[in-house]
Amino acid sequence: MEEHLKILVVDDEECIRDIFKDYLTSTTNYTVLTANDGLEAFEIIKAEEIDCCFTDLSMPRLDGLELAQKINEHDNTIPVVVMTGYPSMDNAIETLKNGVSDFITKPFRMNQILPTINRVMTARSHFVENILLKEEAEQGRNLIKINQELQEKLKEVETINLIFQNLDQATTSQDLFKILVNLSGKITQCDEAHFCFFTQGMRDYEIIASFFRDQNKKKSDAIYIEKKIAKKVANDGMPFLIRGNNGNGDIIAIPLKIRSSVFGILTSIIRKGTHCFSEKELYFSNLLVEKASFLTENLALYENIYENLFSTLYAFVETIEARDPYTKQHSANVSKYAMSIAKANGCPQDEIAKLNVSGNLHDIGKIGIPDSILLKPGRLTDEEYEIIKKHPVIGSNIIGHFGMWTDEQSIIRHHHERFDGKGYPDGLKGEEIPLLARILSVADVYDALTTDRSYRRKMPDHVAVKIIRENAGSQFDPKIVNIFLKLHNRGEIKV
Repeated sequence: MEEHLKILVVDDEECIRDIFKDYLTSTTNYTVLTANDGLEAFEIIKAEEIDCCFTDLSMPRLDGLELAQKINEHDNTIPVVVMTGYPSMDNAIETLKNGVSDFITKPFRMNQILPTINRVMTARSHFVENILLKEEAEQGRNLIKINQELQEKLKEVETINLIFQNLDQATTSQDLFKILVNLSGKITQCDEAHFCFFTQGMRDYEIIASFFRDQNKKKSDAIYIEKKIAKKVANDGMPFLIRGNNGNGDIIAIPLKIRSSVFGILTSIIRKGTHCFSEKELYFSNLLVEKASFLTENLALYENIYENLFSTLYAFVETIEARDPYTKQHSANVSKYAMSIAKANGCPQDEIAKLNVSGNLHDIGKIGIPDSILLKPGRLTDEEYEIIKKHPVIGSNIIGHFGMWTDEQSIIRHHHERFDGKGYPDGLKGEEIPLLARILSVADVYDALTTDRSYRRKMPDHVAVKIIRENAGSQFDPKIVNIFLKLHNRGEIKV
């Protein structure tokens, strides 16, 4: 054989060890190591990379069978060939039980050695290949299992991100409840989901937001859970997974709490027993409600602060309008007209809401204008006009102090800019002017022209519309004017 092997020969008779070594080193390129008993041999096995071991059976301290067993436990790929002078069937069977690959009987001819080595090394090669194949198969199974686990973990992370990202987009409580039921439809197999608000001292509940997988269904088609179930969920304050029976589907019912008190319930429902909710769906639904609970409390607090703040600021506006009876309801009218124009322009709901705030508060800066100028019946002097021109900046600064209406602040500041750049306070031109400020400008002028002022009587409606039309492209954005004119022609904007 051309392969370089390391052979270990173990025998307590030195002459046998020497004969083995001389024969193999003279006829092959093998390295031959020797030991006079099993203990010495095993120390060599632990220290060297042995390819094949020949060992006598009867030896002091550690015999051949014990050595074979220890080698098999250490490395079961090392073939062990037993040399014995007392061959028998029982002897052969015993050796094979102890992990022995082959055996030869003493006395033996040296030309038996190389065929024996070839035979056991071939068997070893096949054995190692089988081990590797098994290991590869096991590794493959492990990789598949690991990949499946990773995919599951990835889905879990994606679901958690979906919950957090979507809920954080809610700006009002009603938005939050709509997002809550829609998310339930995304993270579970439910056919429908409802957020229910408790009424009458927890004795009844009302659905205030719904999701239906079948978009043809509506609130009147909703499945209502039994009141006693809702009551139990509320009383226990724990999520419930109710398994269906008799063809009915599963129900997940999870209480939404604010400061430890149950505020409502999210119910997710499978209409028929074709499939079931999993425990993971229950877990994610509970996580969804816990996050929504925290946000509900914050939004409720924010909405309360918002309403109180808006009421306070609008009280200032009403004070201003009370100073000038000619401008009564001006801010409310401007807000109404501006929101109609914005809606027709395709502005999203959040921008329309911004116009509601900025329209009602656009003239709040006039609180800083003296009555002698604000209520002057005649024409203003240049100096007085410069003072009145400060009201957008004053109003913007007032709103800016609250740190919650950044866009509204900009709309109020720029509602007297002109499309041709000749307006105030910053002389912005064209699309440099915020879109909502351009909308508010048209609404503001239309209401100003069609209402009585301290310095003039109101104009007829057709005259006011004519002035706005003629100033498209100079004072006003022509696109906004076109929308205004269409709404006016349809009767959707009128004095």
